[in-house]
Amino acid sequence: MPVTYDNFHQIEIRAGQVLRAEPFPEARKPAYKLWIDFGELGVKKSSAGLTQLYSIDQLVGQQILAVTNFPPRQVANFMSEVLVLGVVLQEGNVVLVQPDRQVPLGQRIL
Repeated sequence: MPVTYDNFHQIEIRAGQVLRAEPFPEARKPAYKLWIDFGELGVKKSSAGLTQLYSIDQLVGQQILAVTNFPPRQVANFMSEVLVLGVVLQEGNVVLVQPDRQVPLGQRIL
């Protein structure tokens, strides 16, 4: 199904910075709990399956891109408020989609 520019423009993809990351053993698939600063939008939580390629120490401080206007989704006992964007490799590992330089937190991707 083709997507129009108007459809795509409804999705808010914004830059954020990981403030905190914790293991998420209650998740069905291996994941971390993330707290991400989106500037004026505030800090939002996300569950992200990044455990194969990233350690908690590697994630904290990283700028990421996330969809910020999806409805929150319950993942086990955690409310995930944003969808962190990544490229899923053949073996199922996820590589983060990130800006290639520092950008203002909360800045929208067009």
